[in-house]
Amino acid sequence: MEYSLLASQKDPFDPMEKALKDLGYEKLSNTEHIHDNWTLIQEYSLSIELLALSHVWKSPEGKDYIVAAKGAPESIGDLCHLNNDEINRVKQIVNEMASQGLRVIGVAKAKFKKENLPPEQHDFQFKFVGLIGLNDPIRQGVTKAIKECYSAGIRIVMITGDYPITAKCIAQDIGLRNPDNILTGIELAELNSEVLREKVKDINIFARIIPEQKLKIVNALKMNNEIVAMTGDGVNDAPALKSAHIGIAMGERGTDVAREASSLVLVNDNFISIVDAVKMGRRIFDNLKKAMAYIISVHIPIMGLSFIPIILKWEEMILLPVHIVFLELLIDPACSVVFEAEEAESDIMVRNPRDISKSMLGKRIVFLTLLQGIMSFLLSFGVFKISIFIGQQFSEARTLAFITLIISNIFLILTNRNWTETIFTSMRTKNAALIWVVAGALVFLGIIIYVPFFRELFHFKFMHFLDLITCMIAGFVTVLWFELLKVIAKKKNLNLLE
Repeated sequence: MEYSLLASQKDPFDPMEKALKDLGYEKLSNTEHIHDNWTLIQEYSLSIELLALSHVWKSPEGKDYIVAAKGAPESIGDLCHLNNDEINRVKQIVNEMASQGLRVIGVAKAKFKKENLPPEQHDFQFKFVGLIGLNDPIRQGVTKAIKECYSAGIRIVMITGDYPITAKCIAQDIGLRNPDNILTGIELAELNSEVLREKVKDINIFARIIPEQKLKIVNALKMNNEIVAMTGDGVNDAPALKSAHIGIAMGERGTDVAREASSLVLVNDNFISIVDAVKMGRRIFDNLKKAMAYIISVHIPIMGLSFIPIILKWEEMILLPVHIVFLELLIDPACSVVFEAEEAESDIMVRNPRDISKSMLGKRIVFLTLLQGIMSFLLSFGVFKISIFIGQQFSEARTLAFITLIISNIFLILTNRNWTETIFTSMRTKNAALIWVVAGALVFLGIIIYVPFFRELFHFKFMHFLDLITCMIAGFVTVLWFELLKVIAKKKNLNLLE
């Protein structure tokens, strides 16, 4: 423990070094094994060739340098020039510890008498001190989150500096796919970019990886046209975080450099938060498409009822400016509040990731959206023509057409809330904004029909109960076909929003 502390940072950010410091100061306080007054002379960092680091210290009273090293057990064994029997014994113990999911590090010590320090760690005469096993418990809910990622078509890749057996054990515990196929940092260093590009297609576990190699893995995945989200916390992770399409830094233990290089910062350093963010992103993207579909569909009948009288050169207009203003007062809150507040659809995390080469609104969505608008126009205009045909006044026909358009508008909001479930099913999902918008539209509709001042302002006529029922039925018929289409699509496991 004494030498593991000497081989760590005085003020560590790495969780492993923090754990060593906490335990060391707990067990060794008020003993001669804590050396806060020693001076750090030089640091030897780990590398691809040697996964171990060393710190050279000078004590106030001592003449010799004290060297502490820690790192991968095999690298520490190499530094200590262990014989075959000792190496095999160390491997046996490491395998036993690693099979329990422990992160295992070796610790060594040395003394150096000369003033000029050597360029490499191998030049010290190290003595093997022992092994330390660290347990990093899997957070509750991670296994479920991994399953949710797989169901959503998201591939999970583990990149770790741990021993391969430790990585395999953890991978099995969290349900990572293909845990037996592991690529180590030493093996990766010997691969060119083309071979690595092929390797990363099937390998989900990369063990004994140093931070610099993460960039190679990220670039290899990108070369395979994968959309890569990369997590990291250290300074050396910054290049990989910057290169990834989505860099995700750890907010609690991450360095400032890692956070600056990233697109997102996890406040709680929890993998589950990433999965929640994916779900939220998909919900927002769905709701944007629904809102855009609604905007397009609702403006088709408005344009149709506005231009038909002009094209046919009628003396009167069906929709006057005041009518369009009223409609916009309903449309704007529906787009900005109702759809924004809509919850995620039930199948949102069982879909494959969308193809980034496709436009936001595909041909199917545009076609269905146009069809919604055309149906709304035909029903509203049909009610108007039938009213004229049976001998009602123009203002009466206009009132019926406008009410039908408002009811149709409300049903367009309701049907576009969810492109998987029917209106009757989706109504079980709470949306406070929807209630306020629909209730407000109906109240104001009642005011402009039954309050004489507003009825005159809108050039309307008094409506009877039977008139309202007729408009309600016509408004619902505008979306009835789409509701039936949802039922058919659900049976065929087809997502209309894709």
